[in-house]
Amino acid sequence: MVMAGVLPQWEMTLYWLLSFGSHLYSFYELHIFSKGHEASLGREVDLERGFLIWGFKKDPTDFEWSFWSEWARHSLLWSLIGHAVVSRLAALFLPQFRVAILTLYGFLLACCLLGLKGVAVMMLHLSISLAVAQLHSPTLSWSCALLLLSTLHISSLQDIQRSWYKTEEQYFLLLFSIAVCALRCISFSLEYHWQFAQTGGSDQLCYTPKARKLQFQLYNLTSYCFYHPLFYNGPVITYKDFSQQIYRPVLKLDAVCVLGSVVRVILWWCIAEAMIHFMYMHAIQSNETYLEILPPWALGGLALALVQFFYVKYLVLFGAPALVVRLDGLNPPRMPRCVSVMHSFTGMWRHFDVGLYRWLIRYIYVPVGGSRHGVLRKVISTALAFGFVCFWHGCHDYLQCWAVLNWLGVLLENAVTTVLSTAPLHSAIERWLSPAMQRRCLALLYAFSTAALILSNLVFLGGIHVGRIFWKRVFIQGWATIAGPMVVFLYSFAQVGLEWDS
Repeated sequence: MVMAGVLPQWEMTLYWLLSFGSHLYSFYELHIFSKGHEASLGREVDLERGFLIWGFKKDPTDFEWSFWSEWARHSLLWSLIGHAVVSRLAALFLPQFRVAILTLYGFLLACCLLGLKGVAVMMLHLSISLAVAQLHSPTLSWSCALLLLSTLHISSLQDIQRSWYKTEEQYFLLLFSIAVCALRCISFSLEYHWQFAQTGGSDQLCYTPKARKLQFQLYNLTSYCFYHPLFYNGPVITYKDFSQQIYRPVLKLDAVCVLGSVVRVILWWCIAEAMIHFMYMHAIQSNETYLEILPPWALGGLALALVQFFYVKYLVLFGAPALVVRLDGLNPPRMPRCVSVMHSFTGMWRHFDVGLYRWLIRYIYVPVGGSRHGVLRKVISTALAFGFVCFWHGCHDYLQCWAVLNWLGVLLENAVTTVLSTAPLHSAIERWLSPAMQRRCLALLYAFSTAALILSNLVFLGGIHVGRIFWKRVFIQGWATIAGPMVVFLYSFAQVGLEWDS
């Protein structure tokens, strides 16, 4: 696309002030609305008594945050600390058995949290995936993986698995664990097939010297899938990266670095808790009546608060495991980039969940054809990647809508980039527009892309009804009053994002 030029310092300062100020003021308006309707919201969603900020209640209706916070307090936080201690002791006294000890640690913890029946289901999935991988067919491995994932949505099996546990939260932990395990099984199977093809049909997995026999392949797959810091939620690391890095020597403990990482995770957690104490955005977005009566600034604040909370939440959910993973000598994917500096669908996918993005590129996008085999293959590759993400998350109607919006957004951005890069048009742009003016025009294009990106994220976070109401209130009813100022602020967001990229 057009190269982004350098803008005057005063102009960039103005964009930073508009961006930062609009966030603060819209959050303030949403806070005022939340406090003004606290009583009615409390009757509908049972607001909890706040413990972080005295005098404020807490919105507990974000299922993912409440779910993982509860599990962290009860067991997962302590088990991560235990993993770090066990890994350090094994590296000191039994370095040659460290991976085996960590595998046993993760397996035993899974038995404690998921129960023997839950772990038996996990091992069944692993065994079936490994057996199909011996056929050295990516098509069969993919078919097997999709079939195993589809069993998560069979109601009769769901009822059986629910009966194993006393609480619904235990069942959901099993569900999430199996879903993440499916990504690892696909990664292992495809890497095994590619290595088999590279070695000319030799039944050897290159990452360990003893991988000639099936039992060692099962050990490799089990150590990968039951690696405790990444077992329940990620971030996603491919089998190739895991197997090449897990046998590295454990890093020397840097107390200052570790303490800094811990402080950052705690700070992110405090910010997330403060947001659901000051703004009841999840309770509001679940009720169409409140969405219809929100003042314009509070409506914008709701959109920003929902996507910002999602970002901060994953800084915590990925930050804590990433710290432990780094202590084990592995390089975890980069932390999500702030959504307020995201100005394109492509950038959102590249920089938010980096581990999942790399996984999709390596196992779906490139093998299907990617960008090196023509436009049609690129369109199909992108569609299959988004289709798989939709299926993996549960394939609900709002996920289908979200996947289609992202697919169209990425294709449109690529099409605009291709058109602007054509020789005649590019030469005309270079001749008639200064670099600074090119940057301003580019930010204007990205302002509309950012609007569509926020809308798609609202569909993902709140459902189709939230996206529909935002579309109606901003672009249909408010096209003359709300849409214009919104584009101005989104233009400022895009300028800040371009500056961040540069």
